Amino acid sequence: MTILFFADVGLVLLVLAIGASTIFVRKAFDAVIAFVVYGLLLAIVWVRLSAIDVALTEAAIGGGMTGMLLLGAAARLRSAELDSPRIGLRVRLAAGFFCALVASCLAGALLLSPKAIPTLAPAVMENLVHTGLGNPVAGVLFAYRALDTMLEKVVLLLALLGVWSLAPNDAWNGIPGLRVYERPSSTLTFLAQVLPPVGIVVGIYMCWVGANEPGGAFQGGTILAAMWLLVIVARLERAPSIGQPWLRIGLVVGPITFLAVGLAGLVLANAFLGYPPGYAKALIVAIEVTLTISIAVALTMLAAGPPKQEQQ
Repeated sequence: MTILFFADVGLVLLVLAIGASTIFVRKAFDAVIAFVVYGLLLAIVWVRLSAIDVALTEAAIGGGMTGMLLLGAAARLRSAELDSPRIGLRVRLAAGFFCALVASCLAGALLLSPKAIPTLAPAVMENLVHTGLGNPVAGVLFAYRALDTMLEKVVLLLALLGVWSLAPNDAWNGIPGLRVYERPSSTLTFLAQVLPPVGIVVGIYMCWVGANEPGGAFQGGTILAAMWLLVIVARLERAPSIGQPWLRIGLVVGPITFLAVGLAGLVLANAFLGYPPGYAKALIVAIEVTLTISIAVALTMLAAGPPKQEQQ
């Protein structure tokens, strides 16, 4: 037994403890904070499992952006929590039973899995050279399951449309009413002035390096969105109105580029979302760059919420 073994055991126990705390705490805000910590701990777990791409996604989406969205929900429900009736014992027992059932099914699928698990990993690595990519995860996302990847970005836009549809009619095309969780302070203002230049460089780097190393459009776009939200929360800039042409172009430029490359593949590669020989890497990098822009704008607007006031 080594130090790493005891560190892994401690990490597992800590993950279980934080996960349990998200269930047993009574206040929604405390549960969200525990969930954010839980997501960051899971990112460390994925690092220990040598899944760096998954760890980056978990830290950016699971612990970061999802936590921001849940904080917004908790802030809007804070007043309703005081007036809401307590959940009865029967409902709690039913919820606990179904959670235990799902956990048991997952544990059974893991413990009863065959010793020789079928995998296409060798075939992926063998044909990765044809894409010109060095990152097998990017190869799978943009070559073997490109349609799923494109539809994921479309779903993100549909989710944003769902949020915008909550706006009253007289506020449509107005400015999102981002709920500020902390009053502006010198510390928050200082961080909003210092971190964005560094974060923008890191986000661009995460996008660019994704073709050959762990990273990609989702990770880079999430970092850019976090920097934009930091500036808005610090009240250095206001959230843009949703009717701005540049905002809507930024939202759709990624999916449109992805679709255009896919349709071009019908002519140049005899397959939808196919890449002509010798141009696969350049086209994939172009898709990732535009997707990074769309993801950054979409996540920022999701966190900002529906428009609440008319554009001035």
